[in-house]
Amino acid sequence: MLEALIFVVFPFCMVFAAISDVLSMTIANKVSLLLVATFMAIAPLTGMEWGDYALHLGAGAAVLSVTFVLFAIGGMGGGDAKLMAATAVWMGFDLVLLEYLVYASFVGGGLTLATLAYRKSMLVDLTRNNMFLRHFADAKVGIPYGVALGFAGLMIYPKSALVVWALAQMAG
Repeated sequence: MLEALIFVVFPFCMVFAAISDVLSMTIANKVSLLLVATFMAIAPLTGMEWGDYALHLGAGAAVLSVTFVLFAIGGMGGGDAKLMAATAVWMGFDLVLLEYLVYASFVGGGLTLATLAYRKSMLVDLTRNNMFLRHFADAKVGIPYGVALGFAGLMIYPKSALVVWALAQMAG
C-alpha cells in the first residue's frame, strides 16, 4: 500500500498541475498541500532517518524562500512557487533536487521560447480558441510554467529517495 502511494500521488499531482496550468493558468493550493502532507505522512513509514526527513522539509522551505521572492517581484506565479517547493520536499537536499531545478529551467526555457515563437506564428489565429492552446496564444498572460515543473518532476522522480525505497521493497 505504501509503495502504491509513492508511485501514484507524486506523478498524479505533477500531471494534474501541468494540465491545470494549461487550462486555467492556475495551480491549486490543494496540489502542493497534498504533496507535502503525503510526503510527511509516508516518509517516516519508509524508515527514513529523522535527519533526512528534516532535510527534505528544509529543501522545501529553502526553495519556497527563493520562489517567494521571485513571486513577489513578479518573476513567477504563486502556484508555480508552491509547486516547486512541494516538489523539493520530495527530492530533499540532494543532487536529485539540483537535477530537478536544472531540468525545470531548461524545459521552462524551451517552453517559453516555443510559446513566444507560437505567439508570433500564423497558427495562433487558427488555434487561439482551442482550450489547450488559448493561454499559449494569449500574449497578455504568462507562460504556463507548471508544464515545465510537472515534466521535470516526472523525469527526476525515479531517482528520489522514496521511489528508490519503494523499488527496493518490491524487489526484495
